[in-house]
Amino acid sequence: MDKAEKRISIRIEGLKKQYRVGQIGGRTLQNELKSWWALKRGKEDPNTKIGQTGRLRGETFMALDGIDLTAYRGEAVGIIGRNGAGKSTLLKLISRITAPTEGTIDLYGRVASMLEVGTGFNGEMTGRENIYLNGAILGMTKNEITEKLDDIIEFSEIGEFIDTPVKRYSSGMYVKLAFSVAAHLESEILIMDEVLAVGDMEFQKKCLRRMRDEARVNDRTVFYVSHNMNTIRSLCDRCIVLDEGKVVFDGDVDKAIAIYLGTESSEKTTFVFNKNYRPYADINRRRQMDIKSLTIMNKGGAVFSTTEKQELKIVCSAGKTLERVGFRLELWYQDGTKTGSMLSETFVDIEAGENTVMLTVDPSHLTGGQYMADLLAYQFDDDGNETILDGVYPGIVFNIEDKLGETSHLDWHNQYWGNVHLHDMTVVKI
Repeated sequence: MDKAEKRISIRIEGLKKQYRVGQIGGRTLQNELKSWWALKRGKEDPNTKIGQTGRLRGETFMALDGIDLTAYRGEAVGIIGRNGAGKSTLLKLISRITAPTEGTIDLYGRVASMLEVGTGFNGEMTGRENIYLNGAILGMTKNEITEKLDDIIEFSEIGEFIDTPVKRYSSGMYVKLAFSVAAHLESEILIMDEVLAVGDMEFQKKCLRRMRDEARVNDRTVFYVSHNMNTIRSLCDRCIVLDEGKVVFDGDVDKAIAIYLGTESSEKTTFVFNKNYRPYADINRRRQMDIKSLTIMNKGGAVFSTTEKQELKIVCSAGKTLERVGFRLELWYQDGTKTGSMLSETFVDIEAGENTVMLTVDPSHLTGGQYMADLLAYQFDDDGNETILDGVYPGIVFNIEDKLGETSHLDWHNQYWGNVHLHDMTVVKI
């Protein structure tokens, strides 16, 4: 069925959302006092977000800057983008939590949204009472809610606590009940921010299956925001990429993921590491050496051929001599799947001062696509315990040029077959 035959569920035209920056209003009292005191002293507002100066216009900030999109019944739409791209703002506008500065949002159906843990719940009321409250907000009668009550409780897996005030629930219990309520009550549009990350893995899988069914079987429109590319790929049949408040791509899920992960970094041949490359606080606290840079030495640059080994040059330094140091590359595929790890066959001594180390990487088992890798330096003590000396992420971004089809005329499907092509089998008829 093409778009002309589908029923429109959401139509957004010229949507803009503007916030005031560095002014009093819209935050906690503590933050407002900090902003006021900084303003009085002529200092920079400590609560102003950095890295988004291109969206600052005088004393205002454009969270969304001209969004146009249409969603149809039965679609599962993923929304991805960096932190601050405008994803949550868009969902709040669609959910009518806040109003747009400019533009229109036309909704053809009722909206059930789950944007934060506990959204729409009254902490003093029990789980059962909150189910009826949320149903009433959606315009359902008491009898309609009662008909679905047993299914909601069973799906949420918190039956023994359903008559307990929800203020005593853990964040995981909140999520289970909130999702169950949103999924079962009658609405045509289901909006989910990445609150599912709070729940356990099995419940996340159950929720994803439920959302797929809601879109494909029950003809609901699902809007889903996540940084987990695996869940975006498994759930969505369309994906929107937001960047600095604008739609930069709307279409195929795999293309959207590739754009979100970025192609610019995969063209680099030298990676220089500062503190932003070390996102893990425990590594920063305990590191005994400093990985300064990594350079791809092969003429193909960041495009690796599966038929050639690749040379990587690492520059690192240490305050004292470190004996028997190993290196590890932990690989991630472009959709966020952990692909595997490459370990040191041999160990080197890192002397006090600056050192240069060469790594030889064999990519022959990797299939086509873009990869990122953590780069870690480590030592083992006499008992076999590992100590991480330093770690950077991403240590390298590269593309694999898939040569498989040239020899076997076979197109490899990473989504179904995986990102590693193991040794082929010998088949003999006897």
